Amino acid sequence: MNRFYVFIIRIILGAAFAVLLSRFFYPDWKIIYVAGLGAFLVTVAYVLEYWRKRKP
Repeated sequence: MNRFYVFIIRIILGAAFAVLLSRFFYPDWKIIYVAGLGAFLVTVAYVLEYWRKRKP
C-alpha cells in the first residue's frame, strides 16, 4: 500500500472519528470545529508515526 492510500485512509478515519467524538461530547459544535478536530487527529497520527520510526 503506497503512502497516498495511507493518507486517504487516515483522512477518512480522522473525519469519522472527529464526527463521532464531536457529536458524542459536543453536539452543538459547528462543522468547522469538527473539520479542525479531524485535521488535528490526522496530524497526530503522522507525528506519532514519525516518533515511532525515529526510535532505534
